[in-house]
Amino acid sequence: MLLKDFLIAKGTEKKLAELILFLGEQAREVKKGFLATVKTGNAGEKTRNIYGEEQMALDKYSDGVFISGLKKARLVRFIATEEQDRIIEINNPKNNFGIVIDPLDGSSLIDVNLCVGTIIGIYPGHVLDAGRNMIAALYILYGPLTTLTLTTGKGVHEFVMDGNGEFVLRQENIKIPEGKIYAPGALRKDYLPAHARWIESLEAAGYKLRFSGSFVADVHQILHKGGVFTYPGFKGKEKGKLRLLFEANPMGKIIHEAGGMISNGKADILGITPQAINDRTPIYIGGKKEITQIETFMCEP
Repeated sequence: MLLKDFLIAKGTEKKLAELILFLGEQAREVKKGFLATVKTGNAGEKTRNIYGEEQMALDKYSDGVFISGLKKARLVRFIATEEQDRIIEINNPKNNFGIVIDPLDGSSLIDVNLCVGTIIGIYPGHVLDAGRNMIAALYILYGPLTTLTLTTGKGVHEFVMDGNGEFVLRQENIKIPEGKIYAPGALRKDYLPAHARWIESLEAAGYKLRFSGSFVADVHQILHKGGVFTYPGFKGKEKGKLRLLFEANPMGKIIHEAGGMISNGKADILGITPQAINDRTPIYIGGKKEITQIETFMCEP
């Protein structure tokens, strides 16, 4: 079943369905850009983004695809992306939606040809809102297959791009299984005590380490195989490294809808209202058992 037909069959609100289909079309343009930048030799060209972090040519290209497309289509009122330092407000929008985008998560892996992706959250209005109020979230993986994983609050569903560039239903109503995979960010020497004890407990229980450096790809694996991803607060960055708005909330919404949890180690991230677009947070995301366990460790004296 095509994505368009699936959205109709599920009774997705018409304007929201139009926006989701538009985002899928932009994913095709992003994918085309991969080949174009490789041909020109610019795929691995590095600059710095607004946060002083390394930025690939494809980061800027992907950001431009989504922003220019959304400005032209006027399907949303507010746009926030990880590559911009302010919220963009569209003049005379057709809808009041707000959208948050990490245009190319994991871009540091481009030059070694590993999996990267786009993360998107959709709000009914302004984007500086708690993640639980998102009306849809999706991510697109550019790997051996190009896949789109989506929730509109009615389950989590995965689509794969076919030879015609159309997204076709691959798996419906995905539920995160029990599994023993853990994907840990940050250096072990910088772990805070409660986090270190939790990691030791996972290893003692036989969890296998699987960490690629692409948040969206690692969480995708957890969604399908079970376990937990974490990028905790650590020495020098006690407030965490990953961003609440662009990474934690959309992926947390998807994992929550699949029967899992997301936490900052103490509370559900989806209940936090962002104060600014660049807010960061510790992240624990995956199965309920693992997230409940870290919250217990964090409460211990």
